[in-house]
Amino acid sequence: MITTDTSRRRVASALLAAAALTLAGCSTGPADNAPTGTPTASLESYGLAGLDAPQIIEKLDAMPVADRPDDLIASVQPNELVLTSGDESLATIPMPDDQFYLAVAPYDTSTHPCQFHSLTTCLGEIATEEMHVTVTDTATGDILIDESRTTYDNGFLGLWLPRDVTGVLTIDYDGKSATVPIATGDQDLTCLTTMRLA
Repeated sequence: MITTDTSRRRVASALLAAAALTLAGCSTGPADNAPTGTPTASLESYGLAGLDAPQIIEKLDAMPVADRPDDLIASVQPNELVLTSGDESLATIPMPDDQFYLAVAPYDTSTHPCQFHSLTTCLGEIATEEMHVTVTDTATGDILIDESRTTYDNGFLGLWLPRDVTGVLTIDYDGKSATVPIATGDQDLTCLTTMRLA
């Protein structure tokens, strides 16, 4: 009986760990280094109380990497923002009904796999550099974005796009360019790290 309970606990722990990694997207696992026995975390302790999903996303994605809390995971899902600290769930906040957040990290030589953007742990290769971004709706031909943007300190560009569109994203930087198809539906990725500039 003891062996069965122990096995169940191990399986449950493994499932919880796998779920946390899936939610975190490209998490590097800094929460593993969080001190044990610390007081219960809260949105207030991270300065996020009272903010909606777009406000939290903007605050964390624009924050210098050195200032980001190493014990907070903020995972951008297509329909919600999931915040956890260690193994503790802090909040699940709905995303806007008409907007979709896509974090894009164009790269030159190195990248990493990512499905859901982690606002505190995802790092791209090209930080604080100006790039030209164009997004075109393939169904209508409308240009949704056509402007210069500067990557955040984490190497990502944050793009707010209309929900439920398919489009083409082009990024031009330092004489190089990359173009990929994108989509902003309920099952689509929020973290794009496959745009190699050439």
